[in-house]
Amino acid sequence: MSLRDSFYAIVACLLWSTAFVGVKAGLEYMPPLTLAGIRFLLAGAMLLPFCGGLGALRRVLQLHRKTLVAASLLNTVFLYALFFVAIQFVRGAQAAIMIGASPLVSATVAHFVMENDRMTRSKLISIVFGLCGIILLAIAGKPWEPVGARECGGLLLLLCASITGSFGNVVVAKGRSVTLHPVALASLQMIIGGVVLLVAGLTLESFPDETLPVHFYIVLGWLAFISAAAFAIWFHLLQRVPVSELNLWKFMIPLAGAALSWMLINGEHPDVLSLLGMSFVAVGIIWSQSGLRGNM
Repeated sequence: MSLRDSFYAIVACLLWSTAFVGVKAGLEYMPPLTLAGIRFLLAGAMLLPFCGGLGALRRVLQLHRKTLVAASLLNTVFLYALFFVAIQFVRGAQAAIMIGASPLVSATVAHFVMENDRMTRSKLISIVFGLCGIILLAIAGKPWEPVGARECGGLLLLLCASITGSFGNVVVAKGRSVTLHPVALASLQMIIGGVVLLVAGLTLESFPDETLPVHFYIVLGWLAFISAAAFAIWFHLLQRVPVSELNLWKFMIPLAGAALSWMLINGEHPDVLSLLGMSFVAVGIIWSQSGLRGNM
């Protein structure tokens, strides 16, 4: 993975890491599916000017319809329905931690599904360190207590979201083609997924009657922007970087996401187990990028 690709992967992961605080703030004013639907409709619309014109959009709709439908369902509808519902039951830091399990899931899925993306000894060691860190961070949530048990249910939903997103990454990687414009795919995926989520939200949830404050619209705009920018970057990278190798960078998300949650969300603070877990995650990232590669 080149230095430039690594830089772009870092930018995308740092953008995603801010979503946990943003979603927590947005859910104070709007129910989860409705909020998710509006967010992704806006994000998809933001990307339309950068899609390469109507020709690129038409090619995605005509030549890559199966990839588009699968990506819309996996990367937007199912992934974020699970995410937005689950985050109501967990702290922002813990949500960031569980989403950090996605490199383990992605590497495992890619090993069995992608012929040119097998597990290596270096990837496995990185995953083990990252997984140990996530386990320590989860234990820090005290799942044996009533509040912790409720949070564990949310964490399981987030694990399901990680699995869904991993299959979505594989779909995009397998659908790579010279005729597939990654930004056009990202835009259409979010617009289609946003419509489905919004319809589900308006059907199943009650829309707030009161006037929403300016703070909500600032949060919503930021959430839409990070989705647009991060997905566009990620889909570009998936066109040339193996799924498992690229997703190792997602171990950054629990580090940055948990740190932001501790700084910005009232009542959330680090403890010894959490800091130790984050150290394991950091070692996993460093190892994965050290250049030590070995086949199992």
